[in-house]
Amino acid sequence: MPAFRVQRADHAAHHAAIHGVRQQVFVVEQGVPADLERDALDPVCTHVLARDADGAPIGTGRLLPDGRIGRMAVLAAWRSQGVGEAMLEELVRAAAMAGLPQVHLHAQLPACAFYARQGFIPEGGHFEEAGIAHQQMQRTLGAAAPIEGVQAAVAVTTAVIRRARRRLWVHSRQLDPGLLDAAPVQAALRRFATRAHDKQLRVIVHDAAAIQAAGAPLLALLQRLPSVVQIREVSDPVDRALASACIANDAGDYYFRLMGHRLEGEAGIALPSRSQPLEQQLQRVWDRSRDCSELRALGI
Repeated sequence: MPAFRVQRADHAAHHAAIHGVRQQVFVVEQGVPADLERDALDPVCTHVLARDADGAPIGTGRLLPDGRIGRMAVLAAWRSQGVGEAMLEELVRAAAMAGLPQVHLHAQLPACAFYARQGFIPEGGHFEEAGIAHQQMQRTLGAAAPIEGVQAAVAVTTAVIRRARRRLWVHSRQLDPGLLDAAPVQAALRRFATRAHDKQLRVIVHDAAAIQAAGAPLLALLQRLPSVVQIREVSDPVDRALASACIANDAGDYYFRLMGHRLEGEAGIALPSRSQPLEQQLQRVWDRSRDCSELRALGI
């Protein structure tokens, strides 16, 4: 991957570089009126600036004092290379250091999946801004956030999977049709399972026979990558009585539902104080459960 660096940038000292990137992306590429590209808030914002190995500006973004992230722009030649993600992480870090309870943003619709992968949850419907369709999204900092509805559930599940480093846990009675088989979630699972490093996806279910009959998409990964994807069925009576569902990773992220047949629950991004006890509980359930060898033998 080409080298780049992301740093916070004082607007007065680096305004030419900041606005040069924004002019190219927003005004030239997207047709946003030039007088909307700049506003009176720029001097009071926290800005980040991405530069290539030669020091040329390639991306920028800003954080308003109220926690709104905006003006995220990456030059076309540098997209899909981690620049936007690195800038977003730095802006979230700045918000956390400032003690803000959450960050929020107006995402252009094609960028919603990118922000969802970083733990931002969609809120409300679509709206227009500068003639472009947008979606309000927010991420809670340092605390759990309530999750309601399919859109939010898919977004946070995708985030937990995408942010996993080497270990991912899934506890679901029957692999959650409508959630774990959603396209963004399936793409994130495939990416995690096929990345070139040691990793482990452990799945705990309650009804292997029903999953086998339904032919859940996750089983294809189990058959293809049995050393990465492992599935066990609960056998202890106490575990079988559990009604909850959960997905957690080793990066401090989780999504927990007290009633596993519903999508309403809570989620935490970069919240190890909540995720680690869940991981420990899942490990105990895993140790008491039986290996589902019959699912690995499916001809799917």
